[in-house]
Amino acid sequence: MMPVFILLEKMSNNKVHIINSITELHRRFSLPAPEHPLVSVIDLKDMRIKKGETDATSVAFNFYSVWLEDDVQGKIRYGQSYFDFDEGKMIFIAPKQVLSSLDHQQTNKGYGLIFHPDFIKGHPLAKAIKNYGFFSYAVNEALFLSEKEEETIVSVMQTIMQEYSSNIDKYSQDVIVSHIEVLLNYSNRFYGRQFITRKNANNDLLAQMESLLTDYFRGKSLNKGLPTVQYLSEQLKVSPSYLSDTLRELTGQNAQQHIHNLLIEEAKELLSTTSLSTSEIAYQLGFEYPQSFSRLFKQKTSFSPSDFRNSFN
Repeated sequence: MMPVFILLEKMSNNKVHIINSITELHRRFSLPAPEHPLVSVIDLKDMRIKKGETDATSVAFNFYSVWLEDDVQGKIRYGQSYFDFDEGKMIFIAPKQVLSSLDHQQTNKGYGLIFHPDFIKGHPLAKAIKNYGFFSYAVNEALFLSEKEEETIVSVMQTIMQEYSSNIDKYSQDVIVSHIEVLLNYSNRFYGRQFITRKNANNDLLAQMESLLTDYFRGKSLNKGLPTVQYLSEQLKVSPSYLSDTLRELTGQNAQQHIHNLLIEEAKELLSTTSLSTSEIAYQLGFEYPQSFSRLFKQKTSFSPSDFRNSFN
């Protein structure tokens, strides 16, 4: 069987194929009908490709999914770098997010947790789930797990499976939702560990971003206007959420804050070493309106651009 990350990308031809329900996902992978219509845990060894449904290039779900794949071997792309990693890894997919694939060897060992947004509606998790940035990460920014971490994740998934497989009562949904939240909190913790253990690679990412911004502000970029987090993430080949979360772990500031900080440093240099007017500096740095530049400069430094320049005279 093909790895789920590659398998899911082979289900439509030159268009995004939408899988609307958990029942439809079960059917497409030749699984028994789900025991609960809004939540399911899948053992990857039970998944099979249905004949005639393998000619797709991309897919999106109308529900959340968390995939743990074990015994992955070979080189795996992680952000800007490649790593040899033989342990389990996870990806997190939000509703309507188009799935990409990884290039690695086949495996049929692991689990998938899928749950519909309606299942968590009315629970605090329905709002809190937007705070889990990894649902916006790309597949090549997967979470790598140690053996002990993997055991923890598998245990929570199996507990969820046992709960909805038991006799459903008025407490079942609350219990399952609480276990989903536990799984997401563990994943948050493990991503924090990963940011630390991949520190060298992430420091390289930071250095590349700062070099990219320096070139941008000094006119070596063909782009116009202020640089955006989306622009930086595209140039660095990582997702915007992953870039911001990585920088926050490294420096305590997200990508947007880094853009503003370097912009202000460039502005200070121009104000102190050139005779360019405030408006000229604003346009050179990418601002459409000089007033916006002056407002941001004062917000970040407590000085207006002219007051900062005058302090050197």
